[in-house]
Amino acid sequence: MNADVLIQYNPASISIILNRPQAIHSLTIPMIETIKKALQDAMQKEWLQFVIFYANGGKGFCAGGDIKALYTASVAGDSNYIKEFYAKEYDMDYMIHTYPKPVIAITDGITMGGGLGLVAGADYVIVSENTVMAMPESRIGFFPDVGSTGWLFTKCKPGYPKYLALTGDELHGGECVAVGLAHYQVLSHTYMQLIQELEQIKEISDIHKTIEGIITRYALPISAESSDRDRWVADYFDTDVPLQRILESLTQCSFEHELCNGVFSRIAQRSPTSLVLTDILLAANKGRPLEEVFAREHKAAMFMTMHHDYREGVRARIIDKDNKPCWQPERIEDVNADTLRRVVY
Repeated sequence: MNADVLIQYNPASISIILNRPQAIHSLTIPMIETIKKALQDAMQKEWLQFVIFYANGGKGFCAGGDIKALYTASVAGDSNYIKEFYAKEYDMDYMIHTYPKPVIAITDGITMGGGLGLVAGADYVIVSENTVMAMPESRIGFFPDVGSTGWLFTKCKPGYPKYLALTGDELHGGECVAVGLAHYQVLSHTYMQLIQELEQIKEISDIHKTIEGIITRYALPISAESSDRDRWVADYFDTDVPLQRILESLTQCSFEHELCNGVFSRIAQRSPTSLVLTDILLAANKGRPLEEVFAREHKAAMFMTMHHDYREGVRARIIDKDNKPCWQPERIEDVNADTLRRVVY
């Protein structure tokens, strides 16, 4: 048993509890293996009717994959570790997306990158007012992975897939529900009470009805109406025009609309190679079967983790924290998009 993941058997469910709070429950290979084994075990036991994910303490549910371990492997040229990590992480995520029993993910605090990938396949994603969801990978010279270049299109309102993937901007609490990344919001002080009530469920005939009945007693109302930001995101990001055109439109927009404030500058701080690769993956994976999405992203992840920009991004943002990455190349215009397409296709 891996101490970073705790497995608890309840009367009718299994709780998979992330237990690495000092690293915001960042996923390691042993953690991924433990989670997958627990899911396989629950699948085979008829009396286990559903699965609950949550985390023990710390600043959030899961900050993603263990970036420092991947960085160390990249610097050492250890492509075998990198290949194993992504293969096992994506396999686990795909298992959750296709899992035959209901999966509940209860998130509180930071839920980003691989953490968002962990919950994306759940039938019930619950956030609190403290939950922060984002796919900020291009900030460290990577790209939004864990299937997101496919499932963002099936979950989110128009424009948000490209907006969230390119900007890495954060969604807070009820925004996660309104945009489509979560289903319910509860208050954080009721978080453990909700978990305990779900864990106490005994075997019954209609498990979905029972789960929904409990969750809705805790859930806060969230407006489904379109906001000004929804309309702005759709106007600027629900498009197939080249990335350069989007950036040009944002530079103009910043002078005339407060919603544009800072968006162009945030994108401009990202790795140009990461941004172009992200744009290519979004175009390639929109509407495609999820297994195809993961296969493309695996090839892209192998390429990008061994790329200069990944090592430089992690160094600047996480290791040295000088926040001054030197991207190669420095401009989007100088990125060889054809080379990246060959990686993906």
